[in-house]
Amino acid sequence: MQEAVVAKSAKKDFPELNFYDQDLVDLYSRSWGWVSEQWRDGTSRNGLAAQYMCYPDSNAIHQFDATLSTFFLVYSNRTFPVMTQLDNFYQKQEEDGAIRAEYDDTTGKPILGRANPTGVCPPLFAWAELNIYEKIGTKKRLRDVLPTLQRHYQWLEQTHRKENGLYSVPLVATMMGNSPRTGCHYPVDFNAQQALNALSISQIGDVLNDKDLSFKYKRAYFSLKTRISQLMWDERSSFYYDLDKNEQRIGVRTIAGFWSLLAELPNEEKSERVVAHLSNPKEFGTDHPFPTLAVSQEGYDPTGGGYKGAVVPPFVYMIVKGLERYEKYDLAREFSLRHLYYMLDGFHPEDGPGGVWEAYAPQHEGPAKWSGKKGFPRREHMAYVALSTVALMIENVIGLHISLPRKTVDWRLPVLEVMGIENLNLKRNLVTIVSQKSPRGWEIRLESEKLYYLTINVLREKRSKTLPIPSGKCSVLIDKI
Repeated sequence: MQEAVVAKSAKKDFPELNFYDQDLVDLYSRSWGWVSEQWRDGTSRNGLAAQYMCYPDSNAIHQFDATLSTFFLVYSNRTFPVMTQLDNFYQKQEEDGAIRAEYDDTTGKPILGRANPTGVCPPLFAWAELNIYEKIGTKKRLRDVLPTLQRHYQWLEQTHRKENGLYSVPLVATMMGNSPRTGCHYPVDFNAQQALNALSISQIGDVLNDKDLSFKYKRAYFSLKTRISQLMWDERSSFYYDLDKNEQRIGVRTIAGFWSLLAELPNEEKSERVVAHLSNPKEFGTDHPFPTLAVSQEGYDPTGGGYKGAVVPPFVYMIVKGLERYEKYDLAREFSLRHLYYMLDGFHPEDGPGGVWEAYAPQHEGPAKWSGKKGFPRREHMAYVALSTVALMIENVIGLHISLPRKTVDWRLPVLEVMGIENLNLKRNLVTIVSQKSPRGWEIRLESEKLYYLTINVLREKRSKTLPIPSGKCSVLIDKI
C-alpha cells in the first residue's frame, strides 16, 4: 500500500486550470505549495508511513484530517501519496476493529481523553476509498482494505449502536467543537455518516462483484436509514435533528442535518425541502455559505463564534457533494463559487490578517472568531482548505468528474465559458480539456495519449453527448453535438 515519496514539486507537476478569474486559479496553484510544506517522515518509533500530511503545529495525526485530505490529493498527479494517509490508520487497527481518531506523532500511540474515551471519529474511510478508486485506484486496493473497513464498521456497531438501532457518540466526535447541541445523545451527523459508511461498503461489494457483501451492507444501510427517517426527521420544519436520551428531537438546526443528503436519506420530495434551507437567508443562506448554525437559532454568531456560525470547508464540501447526489449541479456550482470568492476576499482583506483559514465568518470578510479559543482558526490548515481551493475548483467550478475504472470524464458546463484543465493524469494518460471561443463557435480542445470517453453536459441548455476521444489532438464544436 506504499506510494512514491513526496518530492518538492514544480507547478508543472500538477494539473493546470483555465478559468476566466485568474485570482481563483492562482489560489488553486498556491494551494499545492502550501500542501507541499505540510509533510512529515514516519519513524521506527511512531510506525507511520514514509510521508504523511500533518499540520505544522500539531503533535498528532487526526483521522478526520487524513481522510479529508485524500479528496484533493487525488488531483496531485501522483506527486503526493494519497493512500498512505489512510494506511497510517489502518495499520493501527486493534484486534476488536477499533481505529482511533488521533495518534501521537512521536510515539504512534492513540490519544484518548475523557471527552471521547473510545476515540471515535466520523466513519468516512469507505467513502474516501470509493473516491480513490474512481480517481486513481484499482480493484486490488479495494480488496486489500475491505477486511479493515468491515472490522471497523463492526466495532462501531458493537461499541456505539444502541438497542433502538441508532448510534450514540460524544459531541467531540462530530468535529463541531462548541456547537450548541446541548442534550444531544444521538447525533444526526454521525448516524448519517454511518449510513454513508454502510452504503459505501455495499458499493465496494458491487465493484468487487460480491453480491453477499453488497446485500449485507445495503440491508444495514436501509435499516439505519429507516430509523433516522422515523426518529430524526421533523415534518413541520423539514429538517433532520439530533435526539436526546429519550429519543426526543432537539430542535436546533445545525449543519449536521445536511449529512443526510450525502447519505441519500431523504426521498425526492423531502430532499427539495432540505435543500431549500440552503438558500434561505434566515437559515443557512448567508452571504458566505454555509454557517454551522442556522441564522434563526439562538446563539448564532455572525462572526462565527467557533461552531456557532462559522463556515468550515469540509462541511461546505459535504453539502456540495450531497447536492450532486440529487443532481443539483447548478446549485452546487453557485454555492462553490460564492464560497471560494469569500475565501479569496479573506486572502487579501481590507483589514486584519490575510490568508486561507480552517473557518470563516458567515457574514463578514475573513476568518471566523471564537472568543477564548487559542489558535482558532488555523491558518493554511490545508486538510480543510484544499477541499475548497483544489477539489471544489476542479469538480464544481470547472465541472470535471472523473472515473478511471470506466475511463470516462463527465464535464458539466452550466454555461459556455473559457475554462478547462491541462495535464490531468488519467491513469498515466495526461489529458487536456479546454473550452474556448473560436471563429467556428464554441469549441472544446482535447489532447490525450490514449482513448477515453468524454461526456459533455451543457446543463442550462440541456444538451449532453458522450464521445470517444482518440489519442492525440482533436476538437469538438459544441454547436454540433
